[in-house]
Amino acid sequence: MTELDRYSQLVFAIAGPQATGLKVDAGAVSMMLDVSEMTTDERVQIEAKLRNACEQAGAQSVRIMLTAERVAPRIIAVASGKGGVGKSTLSTNLAVAMKLAGRSVGLVDADIYGPSQPRLMGAENSRPEAEGKKLIPVMGAGEVPFLSMGQLAKPGQAIAWRGPMAGNALSQLVDAHWGKVRDIIVDMPPGTGDIQLSMIQKHKPMGAVIISTPQDLALMDATRAIGFFDTAKVPIIGLVENMAGYVCPHCGEMSNPFGTGGAEAAAVELGIPFLGRIPLDIDIRLASDAGTPPALGNGPIARAYADIARHVIDWIDSPKAPTA
Repeated sequence: MTELDRYSQLVFAIAGPQATGLKVDAGAVSMMLDVSEMTTDERVQIEAKLRNACEQAGAQSVRIMLTAERVAPRIIAVASGKGGVGKSTLSTNLAVAMKLAGRSVGLVDADIYGPSQPRLMGAENSRPEAEGKKLIPVMGAGEVPFLSMGQLAKPGQAIAWRGPMAGNALSQLVDAHWGKVRDIIVDMPPGTGDIQLSMIQKHKPMGAVIISTPQDLALMDATRAIGFFDTAKVPIIGLVENMAGYVCPHCGEMSNPFGTGGAEAAAVELGIPFLGRIPLDIDIRLASDAGTPPALGNGPIARAYADIARHVIDWIDSPKAPTA
């Protein structure tokens, strides 16, 4: 075994493919270390391990050049044309379900004026730290890192900002230290105003998931949201129907207070995929208020979120999805 081979095995055992360009010359060892997918603590630890291991193996000097060829995370917007249809709950559980499916995923609460993700993610008392001028996401339920304006404002404080200020705040949440996160679910505010325009213009989502309840008025607003993303040339991943039927816990009878099948019919009419439906179930409300997303469970509700997540993942990985 040559000296280069010996050091190669040693370096690979510590840093894997992140260490490249290894050279050994008269006791001087040099290499490049890609730190773009590492946190600061990980970088410091791996760099120290590499240096110590090489010195113990006989290196007279060790030079480690740090590189950061970071790949920007892909943004998936979850949107609706109106409030009160369950968009934030879907965003939370979609992110958790994608994480459970093995994706490297994060969550941004872009609903600047009504942030709810800290409660939904079970981290109401958490506050993000900063490194340099960038925020470090907080770990939430299901080991999903997330950021929300609700973490930066005082509890119960009304956020009365004009569009440009809100847009700048959103940029701070998106342009954070996401580390190994590859997909970011963005919980959009309802409507098609300044925040949505800022998001699309500056952070160009890879695609959008639209959520609606079954009744006609909600579908009209969802159709407007679809038109908004179409105009901005953001692909529609599909439509989700929320509050789709209620099973009485006492008699087991199914009722449909908001109608049924409207979103699926609208998806067919609009020529977009139908991703699935979520029932109107008190367990979703109880789990959400407790900061334990129902996607973490094993019942039919968790399976419904898992099915939607699988559709989204398949779309992201498909040839028809944008590559940049």
